[in-house]
Amino acid sequence: MDSELAEVRALEAEIAALRPACEEPPAPRGDAASVQKSFPEIYQSDSEGWESSKDLRSNLGHLESELLFLSTLTGISIRNYSKKTENLTSPEMAEKSIKKVLQRHRLSGTCHMISFQLEFQILEVQSKENLSPVITDLNIIMEPTTTYSELKEFVSRAEERRDLFMFFRSLHFFVEWCDYRKRTFKHFKEKYPEAVHLPEGASASYMRVQSTSQPGFELVIVWRIQTDEEGKVLPKLDLLTKVPHQALELDKKGVVETAAVSFRALLSVLGIEAALESLLSVLCTEHGGQSPQ
Repeated sequence: MDSELAEVRALEAEIAALRPACEEPPAPRGDAASVQKSFPEIYQSDSEGWESSKDLRSNLGHLESELLFLSTLTGISIRNYSKKTENLTSPEMAEKSIKKVLQRHRLSGTCHMISFQLEFQILEVQSKENLSPVITDLNIIMEPTTTYSELKEFVSRAEERRDLFMFFRSLHFFVEWCDYRKRTFKHFKEKYPEAVHLPEGASASYMRVQSTSQPGFELVIVWRIQTDEEGKVLPKLDLLTKVPHQALELDKKGVVETAAVSFRALLSVLGIEAALESLLSVLCTEHGGQSPQ
């Protein structure tokens, strides 16, 4: 994923550099030298050998096709990008052949139904031996922030660590897990409308299941989307129980007490959807007050 995102950014920069050259009218023959001199300043590494506007347009179309493929593959589409550079090299540093540059980047895009805006700074210190780029500041704005409750936590971790690669690497999988949870909650709400309740909507992180034949008996499925230290996105499901005191007194085998552990075991064997279906089918049978729709 890191290499794919790096390629996306490289293609974006290359397309941005090529587009003005394609749109400009052909230069007179007498200005050929000035054209050959100015174009490398725009994008030197890939401009060598291009002799006509037709070549540039062909290369631009190829790059846009590659960018479209990568956007389809990752789900991430970059809409706007800008960059400003500030030279911070002091006279003392110049004498030692050290160059210090601050880059300010701004970009916006989408990942499925989520929009994002990023502002970040990269400080580059280049000497004869090496180049040391460091992200010194990272600000992320996600919209809509109220759609998924874990987005703020996810963004805060990326900003705190100033880890741009982790953000892009995890964003695609994070949004896909959130969308899968939403579709799963909606599915069970439609299948068991009287028993399943979504107080904060299908995009929330929990679902309530109430018995229609046993008042006071309730289960809460909590489904969180978490990102670990390495940026890996993982679902975490827990089962909470709400049982009348009289029922607890009759539970001699401790079924309610061990319900959460049993639910996690069921998840490891059946998977998320099948485990939820198994749990709901027990509570929502005809004897439990509701048959599946």
